[in-house]
Amino acid sequence: MSSNLLLAFALMLVFEGLMPFVAPAAWRETFRRLIQFSDGQIRFVGLSSMLVGLLVLMLFS
Repeated sequence: MSSNLLLAFALMLVFEGLMPFVAPAAWRETFRRLIQFSDGQIRFVGLSSMLVGLLVLMLFS
């Protein structure tokens, strides 16, 4: 189990680092726009991301 968790964490780091590596200007602009969102909007984005992640996990597990 811990091996799978470490692999999942490593894959997450690869995906997280992909955008700043490939398109740093777009990544910076995305965060510039993100700080203008209200707390509720940011929470909605986080919730949506978690739900999509859970759905993908359920589909491929």
